[in-house]
Amino acid sequence: MQTIEQKIVSRIYGKGRGWTFSQSDLAGLGSRAAIDKSLQRLVTKGMIYRVIRGIYYYPEYSEFLKTTLSPDVHRVALALARKFRWNIQPTGMAALNALGLSTQVQARYGYMSDGPSRQYKIGKRDLIFLHTAFRDSGFKLPVSSLLVEGLKVLGPERVDQETIDKLRRTVSADDKPKILKDTRTAVAWVRDVILKICQEDA
Repeated sequence: MQTIEQKIVSRIYGKGRGWTFSQSDLAGLGSRAAIDKSLQRLVTKGMIYRVIRGIYYYPEYSEFLKTTLSPDVHRVALALARKFRWNIQPTGMAALNALGLSTQVQARYGYMSDGPSRQYKIGKRDLIFLHTAFRDSGFKLPVSSLLVEGLKVLGPERVDQETIDKLRRTVSADDKPKILKDTRTAVAWVRDVILKICQEDA
């Protein structure tokens, strides 16, 4: 019979390197106190890192750089959102990172949130959540807001065929008809790009 620590390790291995999580992602594997103690032991052993209070990271290693990579800020944001049951939406450069259109390390990562406005320090980077009424965003689907925000950050002059092809692969086939319906009120040039993204045979 597996111990709670063994169950947690199995869960972590199953998610793969780079997984960023909180205790809430391990619910059902044991009592809160037992999970906390197991996480503390895994941190001490060096298997996982504590990013900030209550958030942990199963480190990724870069063979090219020969070093352990810092946790992805977007994954930290998603872990916090799951922990506190917030709906969040990346803005600005954070949206480009979430869409895979930028790998630049930014100093500030901004997110809209239906939770309280909060700010966290992730190493040298600021992770900022600003309270927003999502009903005022104009879109029903988070992916619609993400696409529109990301495209606006890029601007029409920086959206080329490579960008369109990458986004076409990023967006799921099931979401595409929903996105088309959801973004009918987007500004003209953004709407035109979204039409190209959602046309499978374009």
